[in-house]
Amino acid sequence: MIWTKTTPYLKNMGPKPGSGILGSLREKLLKNWFVLGIVLVILLARANPEFGAKGGPLMPEITVKYIAVSLIFFNSGLSLKTEELKKALLQVQLHTFIQSFTLLFTPCAMWILLHFLSKTAINVYLIQGLQIVSCMPPPVSSAVIFTKTVGGNDAAAIFNSAFGSFLGIVVSPVLVFMFMGSSSTVPFIDIFSSLFVTVVVPILVGQIARQFVKGWLERTQPPFGIIGSFILLLIIYTTFCDTFSNSNLKIDYFSLVSVAATVFLWQATLITLVFFITTRVTWLGFKPQDTVCAMFCATHKSLTLGIPMIKIIYLGSPYLSLLTIPLLIYHPTQMLLGGVLVQSVRSWMHRALKTDLPAPS
Repeated sequence: MIWTKTTPYLKNMGPKPGSGILGSLREKLLKNWFVLGIVLVILLARANPEFGAKGGPLMPEITVKYIAVSLIFFNSGLSLKTEELKKALLQVQLHTFIQSFTLLFTPCAMWILLHFLSKTAINVYLIQGLQIVSCMPPPVSSAVIFTKTVGGNDAAAIFNSAFGSFLGIVVSPVLVFMFMGSSSTVPFIDIFSSLFVTVVVPILVGQIARQFVKGWLERTQPPFGIIGSFILLLIIYTTFCDTFSNSNLKIDYFSLVSVAATVFLWQATLITLVFFITTRVTWLGFKPQDTVCAMFCATHKSLTLGIPMIKIIYLGSPYLSLLTIPLLIYHPTQMLLGGVLVQSVRSWMHRALKTDLPAPS
């Protein structure tokens, strides 16, 4: 129910609908519906893997490979407000730091870490999945949402998320090849051809279509995020259907727990490092709002772009779902950490802004 100024008399009529423990639980479930959706589609895939597996009734080799993946990027192109990017276009130093950190430093640092993890008993394909995650670009949504919530430089967050996604179409596959070598089962040229057809073209078509329906989009504000999330759940579902239909593929709980712990510690380390650099390296000239933007944009990774990209790069691999698991863990972890940090980061930013204010004359 929406509470407005026209219903003040309801304030004194006992507890509001949805209040209490059940109401709080319901709000948390609705807020995290996508994470619950991931769990649900994995369970559905486990119950009847043949339905969504390659060659099954759902025909993912057509419905997912071409239609679903293209739709998710057409949706992104249609929803992207290119006019907002102009506001932050001139902050070159901030953009350079964020893109360099997420697409250069992060993959290199992960490569060093994985040299140590490879000596453990963790499943080798989950370890490779961690390297793939590090090569992914920043997300279009979560980094912007957290930056706005805290009150940071949201225009720069929008620019870096959008620009990083476009940049990632080319850079991310190159990084995967550099760090993973010949583990990919698809030729290099075929990958870029497939990415161009299913990613670049739909985004450009979406941007062109936006110019004709811009007024309607601003009036109605379609739920692009929800639409994209449902399509993404379909892609995740078919990926795990292929996994569970392969009886020879098994994964141990030690590997899963170890990867989850690694992802959490990794993200916490990256956020701390970005905060330290952007606040202590004074010659960068970053304001507190810029630090907030960098903390989220430089450390978050895109599930929306990542899952389809991994599916294209490793098309036909029996270990495809294992390679996607670290990214599926990374997404809820970055949402959890972001939510936990919002209040403390907001408090820090307000204190920092007060300190930076000039003394009264």
